[in-house]
Amino acid sequence: MVSSPGVPASSDSRLRARVIGLVNGIAPWDDLERAHLRLAGEWLSSGAPVHRTRKPDVPETHLVSYFVVLEAERGELLLVAHRKAGLWLPPGGHVEPGEDPWAAVERECREELGVPAVASDITGEHPLFLTVTRTRGQGEHTDVSLWYVITADARTLTSYDEEEFTAIRWLTPEQVLAESLDSMDPHLHRFTRKLMQAARATGSPPRGRTSH
Repeated sequence: MVSSPGVPASSDSRLRARVIGLVNGIAPWDDLERAHLRLAGEWLSSGAPVHRTRKPDVPETHLVSYFVVLEAERGELLLVAHRKAGLWLPPGGHVEPGEDPWAAVERECREELGVPAVASDITGEHPLFLTVTRTRGQGEHTDVSLWYVITADARTLTSYDEEEFTAIRWLTPEQVLAESLDSMDPHLHRFTRKLMQAARATGSPPRGRTSH
């Protein structure tokens, strides 16, 4: 097993076991997520380095924490227009060496949105969804992304990291599903449907119908 630079092997092993546990705890939404979970499990079990150590693509595959902000009252989702990707995405970022994926959510939420990360009642501090995605543009690499759900009051979110994002939008789940994936993360529709199903199961927003 290859440890991340500057991280003791014992700490790296604990974090790897932690991530494996998180991945194993995700119930697949569909056949594609089932395949991505299998790929992620094989990657983690292989002993390959997990964390990015040099921007943008070293190592070629690394761990990311996405966090989808759910507006507490209206059940709307926050999307950001990412400058480098040229797509509407959830906020998030790479998990740093020695960092727990949920700690990455807390850090990135403060840095990118200026608000604390409050775990959603739907998921708690556990990821709902996982994707394995090849990035676009210069420095292409593969992101293994854990998708978390947090809650926020839209009135408290008054600024965002303008170096990372050109704009932000609040959309209902139905509005997200009506948008073309040409301008969005390719897995966003699938995530939204899974979130809607999970919300119905817990009696929490967002509201709406869902189907595969």
